Amino acid sequence: MSITLVGGMDRLDRHYKKEAVRFGHKLKIFSQAASGLGGNISRADALVLFTNKVSHQARNEAVTAAKKAGIPIFMYHSCGICTLRECFEGIEKVEGAAV
Repeated sequence: MSITLVGGMDRLDRHYKKEAVRFGHKLKIFSQAASGLGGNISRADALVLFTNKVSHQARNEAVTAAKKAGIPIFMYHSCGICTLRECFEGIEKVEGAAV
C-alpha cells in the first residue's frame, strides 16, 4: 500500500520509512510544504497527517487533494514512531473491513 505522510520531523524520516517497510507499506514523506503536494497525494492509497508539525497551508492542500481523490485521511496530533505504528495498525483494520 502506498501511503503519503505530511508533517513529522525530518530527523525521524528514516525511522518512519523503516516502520513502513515493517508493515509492508511504501511511504512518501513531506515534512515541509512542497510544490505539487496535491498531485503527489492523489496517487496514494492513504494520507497520514501529523497536525502538530505541518503548516495550515500544507494541511489544507493535503486534505483537499485527498478528499477530491477519495483517499482516506488519518490525522494525528503527535508525530512519533509509536503514533505512526498505531496509524498503520488502524489502516490495516480499515483494509481488513473493506475486503
